[in-house]
Amino acid sequence: MTRSAPLVGVTTYYAEASWGPWHCPAFVVPAPYVELVAAAGGRTLLIPPVRSSLAGPGVGALEAIDALDALVVVGGGDIDPESYGEPAHSQLGGVDGARDQSELALVAAALDAELPVLAICRGLQVLNVHLGGTLVQHVPDMVGHTGHQPAAGAFGDIDIVTVPGTALATIMGETDTVRCSHHQAIGELGKGLVVSARSVERSGPVGTDGIIEAVELDGAPFVLGVQWHPEESGDRRLFDALMSASRP
Repeated sequence: MTRSAPLVGVTTYYAEASWGPWHCPAFVVPAPYVELVAAAGGRTLLIPPVRSSLAGPGVGALEAIDALDALVVVGGGDIDPESYGEPAHSQLGGVDGARDQSELALVAAALDAELPVLAICRGLQVLNVHLGGTLVQHVPDMVGHTGHQPAAGAFGDIDIVTVPGTALATIMGETDTVRCSHHQAIGELGKGLVVSARSVERSGPVGTDGIIEAVELDGAPFVLGVQWHPEESGDRRLFDALMSASRP
């Protein structure tokens, strides 16, 4: 059956939420992710992390991916550093092991199926960890400032430079200013990933190389991870590219 719009899976997370007279645990995702998928021509299927299945949090990942035309892995809390073999930093926060396992399983299934993937902020980190990479657990230790996340839940404007010849450079051009809210970043690059953008750091020990702000998977039809939040600024370009890659 030919769909009128690509069906795009969007990950969600477990949180205490309030609406109307209710206050209870819920699976949530910020609305701009869904709205940008719709604006780009897609239809969203929300995917919660499985928490109570006897088969574990990764159960059903293959079946979920088989039903989709594309996958968006959204931002959120830190990944448990046990996933990449390191002890926890003192600033680690928001760890949810069930979410880690659920999203790692979804990413693994999506890559095996050659499904188009857009991985945003934490999503980029999940992609990197799945492919054997590591994370810098606290970016201020690396750059000497908090510009990438001025405060918890706050966004900073970061200048980036794209790598010529990458898919991201085609989508966004040579330079841009993006909205970031991350205190972690890629350390060791995962297998098969190539850097497609770095931050412009004007001070601190990182120097001119900057932090890895975007990656793509070499040889894949469309697997792109960005450390910033295009949904926060309403930037549809990456979602448009995802939709183009997901259409037959």
